Amino acid sequence: MISKLIDKIVNTGAPIVVGLDPKLDFVPEDIKKRCFEEKGENLEGVAEAFWQFNKEIIDNIYDVVPAVKPQVAMYEEIGIPGLIAFKKTVDYCKEKGLIVIGDIKRGDIGSTAQSYAVGHLGGVKVGDKVFKGFDEDFVTVNPYLGSDGVKPFIDICNKEDKGIFVLAKTSNPSSGEFQDRLIDGKPLYEIVGAKIREWGEESTDGSYSNVGAVVGATYPEMGKVLREIMPHNYILVPGYGAQGGKGKDLVNFFNKDGLGAIVNSSRGIIAAWKSDNYKQFGDGKVGEAARAAVLDMKADIAGALAQ
Repeated sequence: MISKLIDKIVNTGAPIVVGLDPKLDFVPEDIKKRCFEEKGENLEGVAEAFWQFNKEIIDNIYDVVPAVKPQVAMYEEIGIPGLIAFKKTVDYCKEKGLIVIGDIKRGDIGSTAQSYAVGHLGGVKVGDKVFKGFDEDFVTVNPYLGSDGVKPFIDICNKEDKGIFVLAKTSNPSSGEFQDRLIDGKPLYEIVGAKIREWGEESTDGSYSNVGAVVGATYPEMGKVLREIMPHNYILVPGYGAQGGKGKDLVNFFNKDGLGAIVNSSRGIIAAWKSDNYKQFGDGKVGEAARAAVLDMKADIAGALAQ
């Protein structure tokens, strides 16, 4: 699966993933009004508004980015209607040729980990047929429970040609409470990075592994160290834009071949229509503003990597 993602990154020239993390505050009033009139001012109405909001963004970016990353929590927040909107979003993105990274951050052991992996990456056999659950291409995984929590995902990746991104050094301010702790003289995130490299050897696809890592753009020096530890693991980089990361912060996340990393932006793209930087598109022009924000992000990253 990682080779498919790399092909799309190369073809678009955009090592960018758009986070489809809808909140009601991001949805224009005309979309909310239309959906509430159709479904009611309830959770079903919110779910429909999320779906219509996502669809407008997808229709305007699918040809300029390789991938999207819906965060399942935004959909779980509104219960079953939200999960239906999540599934509709995943399916529509794949119809448009986008790679889908399900941001689920699951971490458990044994049959529970296997069920998470099957539900999001695999399929369930019923009679003579196999039915897919959410069917993303990649998911994010929490390694806190060790190999028991990660290997069930790797097994499904190998069976289904899918991939995972394992949390190594996250972008949030308090990540250091655990991730920076020294163990035998090394910070924990370096130990996790070495383990990700080891896990990655169990699922290779060309020059890179289907097992990648999550490393926040807000910690570029740590990203440089982890890039050296994991030369053949792709890095998913959150923290660009709204969380403070800039193109210049990303250089060390990439390998010398110009590959090795894909950078996420969520609010900076899907809520661009609310920003003064894109007010020329007019109120509620969600898709057009999102496309402009993607192109600006692409230029920022390309400029930084060219220096």
